[in-house]
Amino acid sequence: MHPSKKDWRQQVAYQIYPRSFADSNGDGIGDLPGITAKLDHLDALGVGIVWLSPVYDSPNDDNGYDIRDYRSIMQEFGSMADFDAMLAGMQQRGIRLMMDLVVNHTSDEHAWFKQARSAKTNPYHDYYIWHDPVDGREPTNWEAAFSGSAWTFNEATGEYYLHMFSKKQPDLNWENPKVRQEVYELMHFWLKKGVGGFRMDVINMISKPWLEASTFSKPEARLPNAPKVQDGFLQPAFEMVTHGPRFMAFMREMKQEVLDHYDCSSVGEAPCATLEQAQEITNPETGALDMVFQFEHMDVDSQAGKGKWALKALHLPDLKASLSRWQTGLHGKGWNSLYWCNHDQPRAVSRFGDAGLHRVRSAKMLATCLHMMQGTPFIYQGEELGMTNVKWFNIKAYQDIETRNMYAQAVL
Repeated sequence: MHPSKKDWRQQVAYQIYPRSFADSNGDGIGDLPGITAKLDHLDALGVGIVWLSPVYDSPNDDNGYDIRDYRSIMQEFGSMADFDAMLAGMQQRGIRLMMDLVVNHTSDEHAWFKQARSAKTNPYHDYYIWHDPVDGREPTNWEAAFSGSAWTFNEATGEYYLHMFSKKQPDLNWENPKVRQEVYELMHFWLKKGVGGFRMDVINMISKPWLEASTFSKPEARLPNAPKVQDGFLQPAFEMVTHGPRFMAFMREMKQEVLDHYDCSSVGEAPCATLEQAQEITNPETGALDMVFQFEHMDVDSQAGKGKWALKALHLPDLKASLSRWQTGLHGKGWNSLYWCNHDQPRAVSRFGDAGLHRVRSAKMLATCLHMMQGTPFIYQGEELGMTNVKWFNIKAYQDIETRNMYAQAVL
């Protein structure tokens, strides 16, 4: 049986990135039977929640965060029977399984998008965000998170479609109530199987900053350009598409339609989230989710406004001030998620500690800091061992679209 809902505040969560966690059949790829075989290890650690990165059917443009079928398991990872066996093993040990919910976008190989891109008159066309060219090029100057334009031209319809990440990850149109119902139905599918909640990928990006409209109609010339902060046409637009005008309405609808009907816990990944926004999202009376992943403390060793790759030396008081501000700000008003690293971030020992002589002491220091704060700790696989960053000597060894795109941009 799952722990009761209130117990997620007393648990430690453990993130599994299935591709690299445990390989049961020797093919070099981690899989679901590999996870099942390690459940005693997680139980011995005292893990109460497992956050499982995507295991759905995917062409793997973004390592599973580009989903082709939300109700199928990626063959590399095993079968639905393997999933059910893993879930049963977790339930037997009182471990709650938190699935990764990726619904800001799908894969361009998803059946919805294949239909949507075929014709403007197709009933699935409005499942995504489209725009005619402006002055013969992209309709806005938005730069995608993985570099390059956030718009790609679709020959069949003569339009551009929006993708805030890879061009193979078209953004869903959450203004369309049919899209929202599709999402709620797939959530019901997994919760009815016994899943204990969701980690929601970039969930605060689902409401785009339309210049007009509060009801659904086909989006046209209603997305603004991003302010110019760098040379060239493309400009960073991430902050423009987070916590949009209808985000909280969508989330409260999701809570009413799905989350309130199950004993489940939820955490929303919320890039650029402010403390005030996190309070709104996690308020136990008026909010929608139990926790958010915020990024403020992940930016303290980056140059302001220049992104995660523009590093600067860590000034320890900046990190302490950020942690303290969130502890104080959410106390009695919401709930903190606590983390040092995950699949998107460097290993904490390499980043904030010493990966050489003082690796063990660094790992213990960072763990003590994390677990002594108020909130639910999220531990990334291997963090309990004090693992450090890998250092490959050829960019081809890095199977990560963000890393490869940044490398290509840096060596121009």
